[in-house]
Amino acid sequence: MLRGLLRALGVYKLYEWWLESQVKNMEPPKHIALILDGNRRWASRHNLVFWEGHRAGMKKAEEVLRWSLDLGIKIMTFYVFSTENFQRSKEEVEKLMELCREKFREILQNEDIHRYRVRIKVLGDLGLLPEELRKLILKVEASTAGYDSYWLNIALAYGGRREIVNAARMIGEEILKGKLAPEEIDEELFMKYLYTSHLPNPEPDLIIRTSGEERLSGFLLWQSAYSELCFLDVYWPEFRRIDLLRAIRTFQKRKRRFGK
Repeated sequence: MLRGLLRALGVYKLYEWWLESQVKNMEPPKHIALILDGNRRWASRHNLVFWEGHRAGMKKAEEVLRWSLDLGIKIMTFYVFSTENFQRSKEEVEKLMELCREKFREILQNEDIHRYRVRIKVLGDLGLLPEELRKLILKVEASTAGYDSYWLNIALAYGGRREIVNAARMIGEEILKGKLAPEEIDEELFMKYLYTSHLPNPEPDLIIRTSGEERLSGFLLWQSAYSELCFLDVYWPEFRRIDLLRAIRTFQKRKRRFGK
């Protein structure tokens, strides 16, 4: 049995090496967004309490960030917690906020973030978050504000419809103040009022969702108009490097015409 396992692992590593060589020989996507789904179901499958699933999911996100940096992916966006998720039990929401505080404290000391000069930005309505977490987020954002080699966006308390409504409201306020004329509004201007306005490539080339669900669930509704979509039947804590490589290779093989 052990010999068979080692042989299987050897084949797996060989396949991973082959995939990586394929991916690195082609143009990588500039911006990959991931919907981190399946933490609770993973925990249930392993007879664990739900927050251990979220903890495993956050650890996996760190791992995937390292993989993406190694592959030269310039922008990564992780969908962590939506505005709708606040409807979950008080216990789960509080535990998630506690885990987020732990992770943002760790980010401040994360060597990879500073070595690779990764700018971190939280996308969402920070006003919905606990004050201590909000302060930590602002501290992390300020500590990486001068970085421009890579970008990590964390969608937290995020809602795609809310983002679009907020952008429309800000534009309306600019019009009322006389700073903007209605005829000046176009798609390019509208993008400047979205949460992703700080990015050189705000529209994801590739969106990956785990857990087998095949929907965006309000994620980057404006920005995803021409994104390639990849749905994987694996819970987020079980997401492997080989899954990322296969998704990227699939993207690279697609011909993107943007309606032309």
